[in-house]
Amino acid sequence: MMAAGRAASERFRALGPRHLDEIAARFGLGEEVRETVRRLSLVLPFRVNEYVLSRLIDWDRVPEDPMFQLTFPQRGMLAATDEEQLAKLSADPGDKPLLRELVGDIRGRLNPHPSGQQQYNVPHLDGRPVPGLQHKYRETVLYFPGQGQTCHAYCTYCFRWAQFVGDADLRFAAPDPAGLLAHLAAHPEVSDVLVTGGDPMVMTTERLRRHLEPLLALESVDTVRIGTKSVAYWPYRFTTDHDADDVLRLFEQVVAAGKQLAVMAHFSHPRELETAPAQEALRRIRATGAVVYGQAPLIARVNDDAATWSALWKAELAAGVVPYYLFVERDTGPHAYFQVPLARASEIFRAAYRTLPGLARTVRGPVMSATPGKVVVDGVQETPEGAYFQLRMLQARDPALVGRPFRARYCPRAAWLDDLEIAPDCPPDLAAALRGTPPESGAAA
Repeated sequence: MMAAGRAASERFRALGPRHLDEIAARFGLGEEVRETVRRLSLVLPFRVNEYVLSRLIDWDRVPEDPMFQLTFPQRGMLAATDEEQLAKLSADPGDKPLLRELVGDIRGRLNPHPSGQQQYNVPHLDGRPVPGLQHKYRETVLYFPGQGQTCHAYCTYCFRWAQFVGDADLRFAAPDPAGLLAHLAAHPEVSDVLVTGGDPMVMTTERLRRHLEPLLALESVDTVRIGTKSVAYWPYRFTTDHDADDVLRLFEQVVAAGKQLAVMAHFSHPRELETAPAQEALRRIRATGAVVYGQAPLIARVNDDAATWSALWKAELAAGVVPYYLFVERDTGPHAYFQVPLARASEIFRAAYRTLPGLARTVRGPVMSATPGKVVVDGVQETPEGAYFQLRMLQARDPALVGRPFRARYCPRAAWLDDLEIAPDCPPDLAAALRGTPPESGAAA
């Protein structure tokens, strides 16, 4: 059962752990599933809204429904012993101090900032870290405006889950664009600014304008990117929200200033593109001159089959979205629950890719966004010495490594770069980047 019609009054309302009883009563969520979500949301962020509940989840298939798996924490996402302790300590109000300690301990073990985000990506100015910025690749800076560090709904696989749990030490957030502008002035080689989060599109247009307009006067900046899940989770942001027309005019202003505006849309399942509101949102965004790119990770229980990816990429192409990346799920949060071995990921990608028309073959994958850079799995090579993964540096902290191929011993269980044994014939500079501390990059400059 998927509720028909529009989301109630089309006014955004976030629903979280304290609304579980309301959700359960409306959609027939069983007590065991409800209590599992309640317990796990003590550790992992949980947020949905009326559109997700009414338009995306097939409640007749819960809990196996992919959109339910995508948005509701599930049993198995945490270690069984941790789940048992959470159940025990959350049942007794007198155990609140111990519960807080346990929650902090579990989060610390979930690798909240993978791929050297805090160690290597944070730029410094006058010897001090610049809050709310990451500069991993020479030409691109990531900008985290403080007012945009939440989302219309949370994905259970999100590699930025630590942004949403209320711990300031784990959060990237810039109070205003001053630090970004100072960093860009010192680094004219930066041509792309990715405004990310969280989701910048949770901000009102006026708030978003304060962060985007200063970029329009910078000759060094060619492209403004906006990372967002809003088209999938709240397309009314671009159609019927009170300032929907205003945000589209802001997009037009960016394009009129001579900048390319790239909307990096996160679509994890073809169902997110099937609704009329999502289709209308995409039509209106593209009418501003913005280019929309589609990207998402390969995640078990949600989209881990070739037919789903083929349908997703074809739906993106039909809606005017450029298929861009199939990512490998990062080694953070409930990674073990969602991970797909690289061998299987490569098979899924190739099987789906073969079904695509030429214009959809812009997509790249499977791609690991790891500490040294983006590593793509090009396939498996059989040799007299055994099987190898064929890999390539699609992007790198060290620009000299971009495009460089290398091999790793084939392992059917490997699910991340750290699981691989790099072949001895890997060039020394590339091997050093893959195995050790990354060289100085934009973050250290």
